[in-house]
Amino acid sequence: MPIDPSTPRAQARVAMTADIKAAARRQLAEVGSDGLSLRAVARELGVVSSAVYRYFASRDELLTALIIDSYDAVGDLAEAAAADTAGRPVGERWTAVARAVRSWAVANRHDYALIYGSPVPGYQAPTDTISPALRAPLAALAVLRDGVEAGQVADEKRSSVPRAVHADFGTIREGLGFDLSDEVLARGLAAWTGLLGHISYVLFGHLHNGITDEEAFFEHQLARATADLLGI
Repeated sequence: MPIDPSTPRAQARVAMTADIKAAARRQLAEVGSDGLSLRAVARELGVVSSAVYRYFASRDELLTALIIDSYDAVGDLAEAAAADTAGRPVGERWTAVARAVRSWAVANRHDYALIYGSPVPGYQAPTDTISPALRAPLAALAVLRDGVEAGQVADEKRSSVPRAVHADFGTIREGLGFDLSDEVLARGLAAWTGLLGHISYVLFGHLHNGITDEEAFFEHQLARATADLLGI
């Protein structure tokens, strides 16, 4: 029988789950994902470790919950940016999605590192993470599809992709649920992975002492990437 969410017991469980996740995020900031432990979370909350284990059976289960939360958070913002700019030129819409993703990353550096940084040693992500992980890129690629349909994205073939890549693109198209040519899909994936690469370079300090105005550099790179994306 499902638990009534309005009962004090259910509300206490929700509150405790939120407290555990908040403590875990503080641990991520201090020791990184590979140093996260349920015992350390319990110590921070001032409870015995068995109390935390009643909510999360293992470190990996807690990590999965944090990963899903992070993917959903950036997915919410990407989808909102795409929806809020519906009907505008595709370049404006793609830019809005990219800015939303970057703003979230800057404000939530450790959450960004958890999902887009180095893999956590010994952790194997379950299939539960797949759908949340796809939300942000799906929002971006759906904007690109709308641009193709509106005639705002050049679709002329510029180069051929290798046979293996063409097959992979077919699989990706099936997952997307809508069609993009190899040419447009290649440009879209390049723009998306380029966005994440740019964010990672800045957040992880790889441009330190090289770029002093990160905001101006991001806007410059975004404008160039968007022009390439549209085939201008």
